[in-house]
Amino acid sequence: MYDLAIIGGGPAGLTAGLYAARANLKTVVIERALYGGQMQNTFDIENYPGFSSITGPELSEHMYQQALGVGVEWKLGEVSKVELNGQPKKLQVGSETIEAGAVILATGAQPRLLNVPGEEKLTGRGVSYCATCDGAFYRDKDIFVVGGGDSAVEEGIFLTRFGRSVTIIHRRDELRALPILQKRAFNNPKMKFAWDSVVEEIQGDDKVTGVLIRNVKDNSTQVLNGEGVFIYIGFLPNTGFLQDTGLLNEEGYIMTAPNMATEIPGVFAAGDVRTTPLKQIVSAAGDGSIAAMEAYRYLESL
Repeated sequence: MYDLAIIGGGPAGLTAGLYAARANLKTVVIERALYGGQMQNTFDIENYPGFSSITGPELSEHMYQQALGVGVEWKLGEVSKVELNGQPKKLQVGSETIEAGAVILATGAQPRLLNVPGEEKLTGRGVSYCATCDGAFYRDKDIFVVGGGDSAVEEGIFLTRFGRSVTIIHRRDELRALPILQKRAFNNPKMKFAWDSVVEEIQGDDKVTGVLIRNVKDNSTQVLNGEGVFIYIGFLPNTGFLQDTGLLNEEGYIMTAPNMATEIPGVFAAGDVRTTPLKQIVSAAGDGSIAAMEAYRYLESL
């Protein structure tokens, strides 16, 4: 039996593991894929303190090795079922049942994909889901933002700091963003709009060269040339296995207190999987440290 089981091996989970092991808790991190989570899909990271520039895989490796170095156990597998009430907490991983005194949920959230030709191939080569992470790579380039909500418009405005132009591609004839954001967008000379349009294909071989868009009203198509495509059509939290726990809001995110505690004693959440205003590596790591120390305090109280 473990003191602490952490589900998810991204920056939140790895940081939680680091802090927990340093507090002398017997800790396991359970991850279904690569350590580092979405960091593995980021080519250059320039906004994580301590590194002026580092690749996502490199930062993932640093965090992973540091966690292993203090005694964190790593287990590859996917949690399919949980029993979180009472003691001990039970996690079903394949045919194995893992028991722990406390659990940190750090499974992250994944961007909702367009699912169009070229998107997967060109991710990291012009296709991005994070303007804060990648915007600076598109100085004096023509950029597209797909979506019409708060995130799309806000990040589109942010991208005008770098790009020559930013075109918002939206399937409707009006934005869904807050009025104050719309006003800023419409008043920005770098902002353009492709109304009533959807992306049919992201074009390019080794890097993005443009997008094929279709007008949903008359089905006409056209190619727009540009180098960056930022997709903001929502996120999908990785919480399918938690549907019956009562921990999720209507969008599937885990609700927490400021100390990362959920409504179930001994169960905490950290990173993008919880309701948080910022989805960044540094904020996920901060969440992980708080969750680990709160788990320690919980275990000490038993």
